[in-house]
Amino acid sequence: MKIALFRCCNTHIILKHNEAVMDSVLKKLDVEAVDVKEFGCCGYPLKNINFKAYILCSARNLSLAEKKGLNIITFCSCCYSSLKRVNHLMKEDVSTQKEINTTLEKENLRYDGTVEVKHFLDIVYRDIGIKHMREKMAKTFRGLNIATHYGCQLLKPRQIIKFDNPAAPSIFDELVEITGAKSIPWPTKLQCCGAPTWGINDDLSMDLMEKKIKDARQSGADFLCTACPFCQLQFDKVQKVLVSKRNLKHYIPSILYPQLLGLSMGIDTAVLGIDKNELDLTGIMDFLQ
Repeated sequence: MKIALFRCCNTHIILKHNEAVMDSVLKKLDVEAVDVKEFGCCGYPLKNINFKAYILCSARNLSLAEKKGLNIITFCSCCYSSLKRVNHLMKEDVSTQKEINTTLEKENLRYDGTVEVKHFLDIVYRDIGIKHMREKMAKTFRGLNIATHYGCQLLKPRQIIKFDNPAAPSIFDELVEITGAKSIPWPTKLQCCGAPTWGINDDLSMDLMEKKIKDARQSGADFLCTACPFCQLQFDKVQKVLVSKRNLKHYIPSILYPQLLGLSMGIDTAVLGIDKNELDLTGIMDFLQ
């Protein structure tokens, strides 16, 4: 499989080790990830400031992938949601498509709607499949309880994203369990982690996260597992702030899904950045056999 890899801005700047994680895991999965150097921001930060600029940013990236005849893969759920939403809007709204194409023509680009946008989890679950993924496991976890955090952008709006049932999703849980870990049920599993309010209302952000952490811990989780680097930053860097400011005694470390998968596939821990989290993640190695 050959596909254009869309690298998230946050990942590139704040979560740099995820770049190596994605590269190594995709290589193990025999996915040829192509870097398109002209790719820019997906437009997510502009969505509520200048909607047309938001559309143009994503449409430009879609047209760049079209020009190369490649679909797009990303691990960031915010990028995934933006690209999927704009792809849907451009196909549905002919006048918007015409207006955006007029601007894209200045770079000899054009959007025709031939590109499919996929999340990393799409590739693993739908293109490779659970059966073949199990065959790629070199090691498995034993006795490890994981609280999966889907994140808002991966599930909604349902009619556009079409990843899973937003009211009762199961795909991410299945993907976690191919590593031998157990995905546990927990009360606030589908609630927001508070990341979108960090920097705007920090107290609210920490309130939302603290409730989720307590629920996950009380439900028996050893670790959280995230499907998006934006959520990972919240559960790692911001949780460290929460621990310090509110004297939280029972914090719970969080691991990105490609890291969890990479460990089971036998990828070196240094490549996976297991020692690079703000909250110590090395304890997860005790569950690996």
